[in-house]
Amino acid sequence: MNLIDKLATWEDQISPGISACVGCNVELTLRTCMKVMGPNTIFAIPPGCMGGVGVVGWDKKSGAKTPVFFPLLDNVASMLAGIKLHYEHIGRDVNVVAFAGDGATVDAGMQCLSGAAERGDKIIYICYDNEGYMNTGYQRSGSTTKGAWTSTTPVNHSGQGGKRQNKKDFPLIMAMHDIPYMATMNPAYIPDMVRKLEKAKEIKTGLVYLHVYNPCVTGWGFQSDFSIEVSRLAVESNFAPLYEVENGKFKMSVEIRNPKPVKEFLSRFKKFSHLTDEDIQELQEWTDFKINRLKHLCTL
Repeated sequence: MNLIDKLATWEDQISPGISACVGCNVELTLRTCMKVMGPNTIFAIPPGCMGGVGVVGWDKKSGAKTPVFFPLLDNVASMLAGIKLHYEHIGRDVNVVAFAGDGATVDAGMQCLSGAAERGDKIIYICYDNEGYMNTGYQRSGSTTKGAWTSTTPVNHSGQGGKRQNKKDFPLIMAMHDIPYMATMNPAYIPDMVRKLEKAKEIKTGLVYLHVYNPCVTGWGFQSDFSIEVSRLAVESNFAPLYEVENGKFKMSVEIRNPKPVKEFLSRFKKFSHLTDEDIQELQEWTDFKINRLKHLCTL
């Protein structure tokens, strides 16, 4: 039985009735994560899309079979460390998982997550990367790609504007903490995601960080029918490569031999529609540099 067939037989930990945005792959990712982790798990969902749309208990038709709590702040990594220690103290081996993101993990929550990695806290931290904050409109974060329109980096009538800084490479930052396992995931590659989640469950020696790249239908501006297609394009253009780092060893999970132009990916979104050919070429060169650096790390 292959991974997809196995996944279909595992019990869904979220009841029907979710109210996420149509086409949102974060909801698909959370369902997959909950299925693989199973009922012997505690999930923490700090402020962000998944805490606010009723996926796991805020909507009257929704609910989770897995215990879930909603911290009010993005220092969730430090909270989970205490929960894990409590269960270890009473002799129970429980998966303690954060499902966070929405911009805040790479900004406000970074120091607590870095501290948890340094201490070797035995938790699993999953970050869904939608490149911004969705609390009061699509706002810029450290995870936003250079040149992107957001409500806090607007574009004027002449096409000038957008974010002026490069996107923070958070997966690489976390890998450099020398944690036992770091991996990038993508909802268009579910078998790869399931394999990495299963591996994460087995690691008991420290913090595990999993990074999910997730274009946001509402914030990025594209038709929800193409949500899986654009997630796949992020990998096929090397814009968001799939790789893993286990005990310091880098390995490509999906190697793209004939990558598609970055322009083919960026052209799908309103938030990049103002970019000039020169802007796109700059992002192509940035993408090429990053993938070449990653391939070099895989040879070490």
